[in-house]
Amino acid sequence: MDIVRPDAILVLDFGGQYCHLIARRIREQSVYSEIVPHDISSRELGRCKESLNIKGFILSGGPESVYKKTSPKINSEILNSELPVLGLCYGHQLIAKVYGGFVESADRKEFGIASALIDRPVGVLKGLKARTQVWMSHGDTVFELSEDFEVLAHTKNSPIAAFRHRYKPIYGIQWHPEVIHTEEGDQVFRNFLFEVCGCIANWKIENVTQKLEDEMRGRVGRGRAVIALSGGIDSSTAAILGARILGRNLSAILVDHGFMRENETQNVQKLFKGSEIDLIVVDAKRRFLDRLVGVVDPEEKRRIIGEEFIKVFEEEAQKREAEFLIQGTIYPDRIESGFGKLSSKIKSHHNVAGLPKKIKFKEIIEPLANLYKDEVRQLARGLDLPEEIINRQPFPGPGLAVRIVGQVTEEKLAILRKADRILNEEVLRASLEKDLWQSFAVLTNTMSTGVKGDSRSYGYVVALRVVESREAMTAAFTKLPYEVLEKTSSRITNEIPKVSRVVYDITNKPPATIEWE
Repeated sequence: MDIVRPDAILVLDFGGQYCHLIARRIREQSVYSEIVPHDISSRELGRCKESLNIKGFILSGGPESVYKKTSPKINSEILNSELPVLGLCYGHQLIAKVYGGFVESADRKEFGIASALIDRPVGVLKGLKARTQVWMSHGDTVFELSEDFEVLAHTKNSPIAAFRHRYKPIYGIQWHPEVIHTEEGDQVFRNFLFEVCGCIANWKIENVTQKLEDEMRGRVGRGRAVIALSGGIDSSTAAILGARILGRNLSAILVDHGFMRENETQNVQKLFKGSEIDLIVVDAKRRFLDRLVGVVDPEEKRRIIGEEFIKVFEEEAQKREAEFLIQGTIYPDRIESGFGKLSSKIKSHHNVAGLPKKIKFKEIIEPLANLYKDEVRQLARGLDLPEEIINRQPFPGPGLAVRIVGQVTEEKLAILRKADRILNEEVLRASLEKDLWQSFAVLTNTMSTGVKGDSRSYGYVVALRVVESREAMTAAFTKLPYEVLEKTSSRITNEIPKVSRVVYDITNKPPATIEWE
């Protein structure tokens, strides 16, 4: 078994929000995957083949329409090779168009859950039920195929929801098997990997650790670095990796920007006390709050916070003669920030698109940038991080500032901290925390009339957001027991005088994001 050159699938990125999720699903099958540009050149493809045993290609979805002149194209070498190809959504439409099929905007578009009827359960659809639940997200539809292709499945609004080439191992699927709402998505990938491509499951997440350490060692060398440490799983894992390579040449900087949850800074200090991490806490509450005076737009908040973060890190790095900044950025941060040349920006993450254009660091290093949260957790266990850190809920870098809709003030921060604490106390009391991805409160910019003590009250509306997810690219709202919601609502309105109403967010992702801002 050739572990040096593992069997691999290249995922061609056409700008779809779920592109990296495709690669993630492949890795779950113990097959290595790597994302490459949709227009990867022959030279770049040759470089990939030097280190990987490429067994097939997957074409991702994307926001463009294949019939537009400016739409992204594909290197003909991919389709002309003898290697299997699977097109998803935009990739499905692109294959059909390239081979002479007809694609156009549909009168009835499909967004969300749909039923696919399997006409021929062969190839990538082998073993699927005759009617299977799938996740659709498309406005364009394949209406005709060239005679070299045959239809494998259809839906109510898509006459050609899946197809295959009659003579080549080329497949197209309109739906998204990578999204958890597609019931038999894993089976589609297993069919493609093992039945069509003949892959061997010879890759594990543990293989990543040595590669990440080698890359960091090669980039930093004997230099000094600072790392942005929040105490969350991502930055903590990056910090441990950095400490193993750089030792005392790495300083971890915890910036208390004033938007932390109750006792957050103290708890992080306790977690890392006596560890190999050199932790420095910087009290920057006043400067961050001053910068946000009068700011209500969420993108502007993120930009300002990202800019101020960098200034603090630059100041601390200068004191320690550090040239490099290490961040615990993971893939969902980058994809939502629109990092790819075809990706749409959903919202800027302070440590990605929120960064200023000019920085004083020689380089910003993001060792976890191609990983998902659950993959990072697996790495963290291999690095012996405490379970308290490993299982910690994700918390946005800008903190409570992006959980306050509108202007951020000290009064609003105090209200939100109490509401957030109450919610999570009730979640813990009900022993629900292990099943949740995130549970938090949002202070809306809406005021509402209420009655307290037989008198009229007029206070804020607090929204509760509790979701379940595997990797944060998709999420479903949690159906909390009514008694937990009632207890939480009662406590918030009773214990926080300036809150008059509590509402529960029942929106999935998509169409919403997990955070409100």
